Formats: sequence, C-alpha cells, structure tokens
Amino acid sequence: MNRHLSATPDNALASQLELAFEDNRLAAQLYGDFDQNLALIEQRLKLTATPRGNHLMLKGSASAVDQGRRVLESLYAMLEEGRALDVANVDTMIRMIEQEDSQLTLPTLEKKGKVRMAQIATRKATIVARTPAQDAYMRAMERSELVFGIGPAGTGKTYLAVAHAATLLERGDINRIILSRPAVEAGERLGFLPGDMKEKVDPYLRPLYDALYDMMRPEHVERCITSGVIEVAPLAFMRGRTLANAVVILDEAQNTTSMQMKMFLTRLGENSKMIVTGDPSQVDLPRGEKSGLVEAVGLLEGIEGVHMSRFNDKDVVRHALVGRIVRAYDAASANKQQQ
Repeated sequence: MNRHLSATPDNALASQLELAFEDNRLAAQLYGDFDQNLALIEQRLKLTATPRGNHLMLKGSASAVDQGRRVLESLYAMLEEGRALDVANVDTMIRMIEQEDSQLTLPTLEKKGKVRMAQIATRKATIVARTPAQDAYMRAMERSELVFGIGPAGTGKTYLAVAHAATLLERGDINRIILSRPAVEAGERLGFLPGDMKEKVDPYLRPLYDALYDMMRPEHVERCITSGVIEVAPLAFMRGRTLANAVVILDEAQNTTSMQMKMFLTRLGENSKMIVTGDPSQVDLPRGEKSGLVEAVGLLEGIEGVHMSRFNDKDVVRHALVGRIVRAYDAASANKQQQ
C-alpha cells in the first residue's frame, strides 16, 4: 500500500493523504456497496474520502486523516486475510481507533498502526472484539483465573464470557461449564416455582442459554446439559461445592449479597476460571442491602490473578440508541448524587 501525505497551504492543521491499494477487487470491497463504508468513515471521523479506482484521497484535520488511514489499513488487512467486511466491522474498527489512545497498550495493538483485535473462535462462530474494552476483556479471560466484567447492558460482558467458556470446552481445556445467576425476583425461593430445577431457573438463565446456542450446535448444547457437562447451578444451591476443571460464570452479579459473593468466589477449584459479570447501576436488592459485586470489586482490586474489566456507554454494541440511553441515565444519576 502506497501513501502520499501533504499539508494544505491554507490551514496548517489540515492535511490530505493519498492511499493506493494494490488489489482493485479488495479496494472495491473496502469502499463498500455505493461507498457506504467510506460514508460511515467520513461521518464518524469528520473527513472526506474521495475514491478514484484503487486510489483514495483523505482530507481533513491531521488527526482525522491519521485515524482514517489506520481504519482503512486495518480493514484492508482484514480483507487480505480473506475475512468478510461489513458495516459492523467498519464501526468496530472506528471505535478501536478512536479509543486507542485512552486504553492500555495491548500485546497485539501497535501504536498508530494496524489494529489486531482479539478473537474467540468456536466451531459455530468466531467472535471478534468490537471495542478496546472488549479486546482487553477477551485477553484477560485467557490469562486470569478470576475476571470481573463490569458495566452497562449491551456491552457484551455475558456473551463474551459464554463464548470463552465454549471455546475452552471444545479445546478440552476444561470439563464443564457452570452457569449461575441470582434469582432475585423469586427471592431465591425457587421451590415455590413449578417444574424441576432446570425449569425453575430457566427464565433467569435465558441470556446465558441464548449465547450458548450461538456458539455451539443446538443438539450439542442439549447433550451437554443432559450429561451435566453444561450445568445450571442456581447461586443459592452452590454452597459447599468445590468447582474444579470448569469455567464458572456468575451473571447479574450486582444482585448478589456480600455473603453470596464470598460464598461463590470461594468455590474456585483447580484448573478453573471464574467470570463475574454485572452492572452496579442496576442493583435490584432490597433497600439497604449492599451489593456483593460492588464490595468484591473494592476488596479484590489489584490482587494477583484477578482482573477487572470495565465497560462504559461507549462500549455498547447493541443499537446505537442503547448507548445514548445509558448516558442519559448515568447523567441523571450523577445529578441526583450532586443534589
């Protein structure tokens, strides 16, 4: 790929950069149908991108042009590797580049260069990080025994945790996946609900099941549940157990009490990992009851083997409106605390 960079004479802060892509076919895929990918880059980075065949001229502020160059080079590298490119990939790459300077430098993140995003590969799907926070979270799950994923809804905390567990199971690194979630709405008195244990807790664990079906074939998921390889373990029924050779996921952890969280964390056995996810801003515990997640984060920060991955509204990967909703609620909460 060739580059030519020059400053416009009328504005020292503005610049233009010409990129030349060697493969015309890949260049067309990079631009997108009706240049939709370029349009998104222009809108988000506040620059202009003018294509002429396999040549592309970028114009804008020096920082915007540099960001645009890195986005395009990273996307082109994806195409060279034979990976498909869509608007979601473009949006992800823009997010990664925009937030790069504010994140810790990661092992495969070259400063001011091409971005290599973390991936989780299962037989059914390959999940690629869509924000720097997701990238750091995915890498942390590989190297840490206990990982906390903390932040608002829609940031992929639970989904990525289940994906990581599924790939470890498929690789044979673990023997079991254990899913747990506090059933606050039922007051943990699950015995009053109809059906067997699985039927009692299914409504509370539905998001975890949905993620599993995305990663594994449905018939394989059902066989694993039947054989106990994938286990539904309501938090209230985990006391006294030692969980070895497993990935144990505790979802909606903001709704655990201090005693429940301590009990859960002390179940960790040999060759196991724990992933705890939750949003401290959505605690459904009775008034005056302290969240076990909030307490654990304060107590365990900095302890060897424990990693805290924090997400914010910029990491929301659902509909763009979700991020704006999260920001509105956060702002209202901040104003209320100041009053």
